[in-house]
Amino acid sequence: MNFGRGPSVVLNVGGTRYSFSREVLKDFPLRRVSRLHGCLSEQDVLEVCDDYDRERNEYFFDRHSEAFGFIMLYVRHGHLRFVPHMCELSFYNEMIYWGLEGSHLDYCCQRRLDDRMSETCTYYAAEEPPGEPAGGPEGQRPPGAEGGKWLERMRRTFEEPTSSVAAQILATVSILFVIVSMVVLCASTLPEWRAPENRSVEEQSRYTAESVREPSGIIEAICIGWFTAECIVRFIVSKNKCEFVRRPLNIIDLLAITPYYISVLMTVFTGENSQLQRAGVTLRVLRMMRIFWVIKLARHFIGLQTLGLTLKRCYREMVMLLVFICVAMAIFSALSQLLENGLDLGTKNKDYASIPAACWWVIISMTTVGYGDMCPITVPGRILGGICVVSGIVLLALPITFIYHSFVQCYHELKFRSARYSRSLSAEFLN
Repeated sequence: MNFGRGPSVVLNVGGTRYSFSREVLKDFPLRRVSRLHGCLSEQDVLEVCDDYDRERNEYFFDRHSEAFGFIMLYVRHGHLRFVPHMCELSFYNEMIYWGLEGSHLDYCCQRRLDDRMSETCTYYAAEEPPGEPAGGPEGQRPPGAEGGKWLERMRRTFEEPTSSVAAQILATVSILFVIVSMVVLCASTLPEWRAPENRSVEEQSRYTAESVREPSGIIEAICIGWFTAECIVRFIVSKNKCEFVRRPLNIIDLLAITPYYISVLMTVFTGENSQLQRAGVTLRVLRMMRIFWVIKLARHFIGLQTLGLTLKRCYREMVMLLVFICVAMAIFSALSQLLENGLDLGTKNKDYASIPAACWWVIISMTTVGYGDMCPITVPGRILGGICVVSGIVLLALPITFIYHSFVQCYHELKFRSARYSRSLSAEFLN
């Protein structure tokens, strides 16, 4: 710890004191408490806690003492449960304040929290309310706070579409560019699009001087220029550059932008050399990667954000679902191949000549798609097919409950976050 004196520190939470050594704070399971280890000044300390007593080396937190006692039980024993006779949402607010999430709760309490949040449509966010300065009340801003406030406003303008009027205008323009680029991409695959010049698909994929001057090439270049400028500005105003590069939506932006420049460079270097016509396939693949621009809409629509956040939080359930399907595929494909083709019963179904071929029939049967391109013809095979369909319905339905509750929770979180910025936008109109 870089601030304070003495071998130990005292945390005063709502009147209840806890004493810890300095080394314990460094890797403390609660993020807010562990932040004290890196504080360099009293001002840094006051950003983490509510008050500080220099003489006693005591840090005061104006929070619920009984709730913190239950949180300390989790730190010591690894089990986190709700405080009896305390509102679940209030306790969840305390968890968020100290740096815990709903996933840290025991399973029974997680279900109680999900049910309560589904009823009230409320989410307590971990971030500070928009518009509140990070350095404390007005008049206590550190040097350079004005520049930091300007960067924060720019960051919110590009990251939060509902944070201000400028952010809404920027989001609307970005959506229009995405829609236009998708329309051009879809139209470029129509036969009528290249019929007047009788150009092949390979020729369409090459960026020549003539193609760039065409309307479709001009529109594509303008869209790419907008997306590139937007990505560069968002990178410049971001707080953590490494974290910016690791975010999924930013990775998608790079995947959508870089193929255009790679295609242009490949065309410039290969020219019209007939020996490098194989590059046409690569260019078509790169151009088709522009379909990732559709995912850029996730920045502006809560539905797509909810889907991505749910998949992120339910990766264990998704893996469990894939394991169920793989185990069932291994069993039913082997049995179906044996009953339809492996036994010498005078009737052999060529569609089931191998177990990998039978896996296709198993997957379309378990998901109740049933294309009809292959089906069992023997009585034992049909009985097995019925069992396969029923088993697929049961196995696919088992993890759905967990995924549904996570989806509801993620939707409420994002709705509450959007509502916070909408209130900030209303305040901006009033001012």
